[in-house]
Amino acid sequence: MAESSSKSGKAMDGPTAAKAARQRKPLKPGPDGVVLLSGGNPQIAKGHGDAPVQAYIAAMPGWKSGVGRRLDALIENAVSGVSKAVKWNSPFYGIEGQGWFLGYHCMTKYVKVAFFRGASLTPPPPGTSKQKDVRYLDIHENDPFDEDQFVDWVKQASELPGEKM
Repeated sequence: MAESSSKSGKAMDGPTAAKAARQRKPLKPGPDGVVLLSGGNPQIAKGHGDAPVQAYIAAMPGWKSGVGRRLDALIENAVSGVSKAVKWNSPFYGIEGQGWFLGYHCMTKYVKVAFFRGASLTPPPPGTSKQKDVRYLDIHENDPFDEDQFVDWVKQASELPGEKM
């Protein structure tokens, strides 16, 4: 019988390995040729600076690309000299010498914004996390988006120590 490895590294027999192979969904490229991962999240090579972030935003599917452009503009306007990067297929924003304070990611039906020290923001963003300091803001297509509150959170977050750059 054919054997294969599972995520745990244990060997799987033929029928189990075949079932696991059928359950893996092939990655499919979006309209611009960028592979979209689960939830439609663009697979963009990691890199520092504006160019990889703009490539990520351009590859965000459908209405999410407009959200990405708006988030990027609001963050740039709120934080002078903000640093940008794409890491783990997500744009990150930070302050050189202080660390990353925010990142976002495409989910199937929304864009998830992570404030890495969000529990320290006033008021904290609404979404909780298993990590005590992290708070989330989920942006859905037809939900109202309070730009003033978002900008206030961005300014507060940029003044806190961030995640290692």
